[in-house]
Amino acid sequence: MTSANTGTEVGSFVSRFNLQQYVVYLGFLAIFLFFAFMLSDSGFLTVRNLSNIVLQTAPVTIMAIGLVFVMSAGEIDLSIGSIVAVSALAAAVTIASYGMAAGIVAGLGAGILIGLINGALVAYVRLPSFLVTLATMGLFAGVSRSMTDLRSISVTNGAFTGFFGSGSLLGVPSLIWWTVIAIAAGHLVYRETRFGAHVLATGDNARAASVSGISVPKIRLAVLTISGGLAGLAGLLYAGRLQAAKYTLGETDLMTVIAAVIVGGTLLNGGKGSIVGALVGSLMMGMLNNGLILMGLSVSDQMIVRGLIILTAVAVSLRDKSR
Repeated sequence: MTSANTGTEVGSFVSRFNLQQYVVYLGFLAIFLFFAFMLSDSGFLTVRNLSNIVLQTAPVTIMAIGLVFVMSAGEIDLSIGSIVAVSALAAAVTIASYGMAAGIVAGLGAGILIGLINGALVAYVRLPSFLVTLATMGLFAGVSRSMTDLRSISVTNGAFTGFFGSGSLLGVPSLIWWTVIAIAAGHLVYRETRFGAHVLATGDNARAASVSGISVPKIRLAVLTISGGLAGLAGLLYAGRLQAAKYTLGETDLMTVIAAVIVGGTLLNGGKGSIVGALVGSLMMGMLNNGLILMGLSVSDQMIVRGLIILTAVAVSLRDKSR
């Protein structure tokens, strides 16, 4: 084999290699190795610290799954942070008066109901999802503040906190079980069902999807309802882990979730996404936050570094090759 042929084969391989497809995994590995080297004496690699990263990112991962469905359909959901707070508070208040089962129904029901409202306005009133969920984000942020007059509500039901946050099964924390189950179910529905195919078709070309017999309004209603329901579940996980609910829950998660989903391979304009990629993106965001704190950076420095890393990753993952 001549050197010219070898060069041609290497060039062909490079041209076929899609950096966008692997950016989340390469980014995860690069950040992990950086912190492992820089924080070797600060406990970054301890089992306790690594498990804490997974536990802390569980609610973000749950929300990211819902957002993958929404963005794959060509929509956006900015209200997930507010849904988290409303759902957690609804569950906490209801548990105190009526018990665990009623609290779970109230928390998940609140998330699903808000998702249905978002979906109905987008699908049938034909309003842009950006404006609808921006409005409901503010609306339900106000609702969460007025529900308990800015007070934190304790969750003392041991069965609830064990099931949704602080317990374990077979030695594995319940939050990890929730993450595994949600990722497995989300991936199965997204990749192996007709509904998942219809979501991708809607995001790729809504008009063509409609002509082919797909009910685009129903898909839009469904994905926003799923997002609301999973945000409600994230609220329950927060309440279970912290053993309390407050209006501030979830309010800083929106940008983290969006970054995790986009870096994980889901396109902003729809038609392509990855549930597993969103998981890795979520863990990468959690590891980044953890490492920066262990490095002793100030809050402002953390924001700068995190922003630069996210900007770089998003720029690579969204780079338009046609330009």
